[in-house]
Amino acid sequence: MGFQAGAALADAPDALAQEFVQFCVDAGVLKFGEFKTKAGRLSPYFFNAGLFDDGAKLGRLAQFYAKALVASGLEFDMIFGPAYKGIPLGAALAVELARLGRNVPFAYNRKEAKDHGEGGILVGAPLQGRVLIVDDVMSAGTAARESIALIRAAGAVPHAMAIALDRQEKATEAGADGAVRDVDHSAVQYVRQQLGLHVCAIATLADLLQYLTMHTGGALDAHRDRVLAYRQRYGVT
Repeated sequence: MGFQAGAALADAPDALAQEFVQFCVDAGVLKFGEFKTKAGRLSPYFFNAGLFDDGAKLGRLAQFYAKALVASGLEFDMIFGPAYKGIPLGAALAVELARLGRNVPFAYNRKEAKDHGEGGILVGAPLQGRVLIVDDVMSAGTAARESIALIRAAGAVPHAMAIALDRQEKATEAGADGAVRDVDHSAVQYVRQQLGLHVCAIATLADLLQYLTMHTGGALDAHRDRVLAYRQRYGVT
């Protein structure tokens, strides 16, 4: 039996996003400063999902995923958590949905195939129907492409992705000469437009900027200016 989102929650999506950003700041998952990204950019903020590192934080994170999915109206039949961070995220979401009365199958992959026991690279429920991929953020869409290939090879349909934060910034691609260049789309836009998947994000960079604008005073003012400048340089529409 698949999962179908019900009526929208009382909280508006923006309110949910603001609550999520506040939660991430309080939990130390969202930090401000100067951080080097995979693309080599110096980002004024860093989202580290590895710091959802206890039961209370992970449980609340799963609630945010579930609320965002319900509000989005997405329908899906099962959950897939790509190794490594997607595994606990997908499992926690499956538990939360079951608590809400929506019990859906869950599967994940190994980085390397197992040659004993049950063997193979996939663990959990058989991949079938419309699959929701759960991850933290998308930087280049590489993990999404790998998950899509696994799901299709199993005969299922990669249908949607749920992520915690959409950074809304330009992706990078290597040209024929090997040089890495900025492109005009983000990883999320690529997954939506080129790979044909729906993407549900709990919050976006725009929501983070709104949070910084609403919480003025002290160090946050400087952080807001730096985040805004970063978006003006690397952001997408």
